[in-house]
Amino acid sequence: MKQLLKLSFFLTLALLISSGCAVSSENGDSLEIRDAYVGDLFEFKDAYVGDASAVLNIVNQLKNADHFQRFELKTDEEPYGMILNYGAGKIREQETKNTAIYNATFLFTLIRNADWITFKFTDHEYTFTRENLENWYGKDLREVQSEDELKSLLLEYMNNEEKANQLVNE
Repeated sequence: MKQLLKLSFFLTLALLISSGCAVSSENGDSLEIRDAYVGDLFEFKDAYVGDASAVLNIVNQLKNADHFQRFELKTDEEPYGMILNYGAGKIREQETKNTAIYNATFLFTLIRNADWITFKFTDHEYTFTRENLENWYGKDLREVQSEDELKSLLLEYMNNEEKANQLVNE
């Protein structure tokens, strides 16, 4: 009976390790992301860059989450930021731009102390600062209080492809 219990424990532990989500380790090595969270994004309102679980749960609900692979949190010194890596298939350039703007908007709205975010796709890379995105919207994103309000703001600005291209090329 003891051997069966030990075997069950180790199998459970192995299953948790192999199927769990991951983030950057202390030394900055990125690990793979596998699981996703399903729920209300605004339950993470006022999260912090250092809360890896909140960041992962948010990113796994955003655009192109199925292409999301790993992330790195940069919290050693201000300004705080993150690097999000996407891959597993080619995403069209316009779609990468839209994904980067959409996801950055949600992340800056929900994560209180995020100052910059870099999105790395297979063929493209985009970096946004809170300041340049909020100037583009003309609004402090931390003041947005609901997902509907945020989606309305996104719809208003993302429908203008020329304006979206200007933001990405700043």
